[in-house]
Order: sequence, then structure tokens, then C-alpha cells
Amino acid sequence: MKREYERSLAFVKGRCTVVKRQARGRQRIREILDAALAQFAETGYEKTSTNAIAARAGMSPGSLYQYFPNKEAIADALSQRLLDELREAHAAAFDDTAVTELPLPDLVSRVVDPLVSFHVTHPGAKVLIGERGQPLHTGVADRVAALLRARSSESPDDDVRRSSAVAVQIVAALMGGIVAAPEPERSALVHELKRALTGYLNQPAGL
Repeated sequence: MKREYERSLAFVKGRCTVVKRQARGRQRIREILDAALAQFAETGYEKTSTNAIAARAGMSPGSLYQYFPNKEAIADALSQRLLDELREAHAAAFDDTAVTELPLPDLVSRVVDPLVSFHVTHPGAKVLIGERGQPLHTGVADRVAALLRARSSESPDDDVRRSSAVAVQIVAALMGGIVAAPEPERSALVHELKRALTGYLNQPAGL
């Protein structure tokens, strides 16, 4: 009986050790990706080395290589994390059935604010995500079109599709300038973006 208890206790301790090790590993990966994101934003992808990322993460290059074999693998993992966060930003903008009932200026703010917040927080996200984000960007245009249809069911479908595509392009065109601008200029640019979208979508072909 005692031997069985000791075996069970050893098993539990072993499991706890594994869980702790896994938790530490996940934390180290987060630290590496956070450091890489900051380093890429500061010096650019091409000029960033794994040594610089390791130093920024507070670890040796050898420790970094336990988790990632090279810079490309770090960038791949980071782009996937950013893509997941961008999906969450889109969900915050669109996943509410009541959003279609909002006044147009409030609706525009509801859609724009989470996207601006994401890109300002992660200024290098667009480059890192690259082509992986194309299906997501296409999905945004589709969701904008769905909002337009819900608010203006009489508009021809081609007009709705075209309006949504233009609205998305307006946001994409101005986002780089918004991200690069310091405050209070950034807030002023966001205001102008919202004003432009509201004015455009308030036309008959829009909302």
C-alpha cells in the first residue's frame, strides 16, 4: 500500500514538473515574440538578427534556439499571433447584431477604432502578416458589405459590394499615416478618416 502511494505521489510530482516546464516554455516563447515584434518595428525585418532578439528578450542566443531555429521561424510564429489578434479586432468591430442599428457616425467608430488600436499597437503587423492576411482582408470587405445590406436593403448588390470595397481601401490607404503620426496628429487623422467614411457611406450607394 505504501509503495503504491509513493508511486502515485511520484507520478503527481512528475506531472506537476512537466506542467511547470510547459508553462515556462510558453512564457519564454511569448517573451521572444514580444522582443521580436519590438525589434522588427525598431530596425526592420532585414536588419534584425536573432542575437538582437535574444538580447531584447533577456536571454542568450543559445536559449532562443531552443525554441526557434532561425529568424524566419520567429517571424512565422509572430505573424500567426498577430493574425489571431487581428481576427479578434475584427470580431470586436463586427460581432454584434445591434451594430447595424447604430447611427452611421457611431457605426463607423465601432468598426474603425479596434482596427486603429491594433495597428497602432503593432506598427509592423502589416508587413509581417503579409499574404497570410489576404483572406482576412477579403472577409472584412464581405462583413462591411453585410452591414451595408442590413442598413440599406434596397441598394443594388453590385453597389453595396463596390461601396464596401472602397470603404476598406480608404481605411487601408490612411492607416499607415495614422500609425506613423504622433499625438495629437494621430487622433486628428483618425477623426478625418471617420469623417471621410461617414460622408462616403452616407451617399445613396452606401448607407
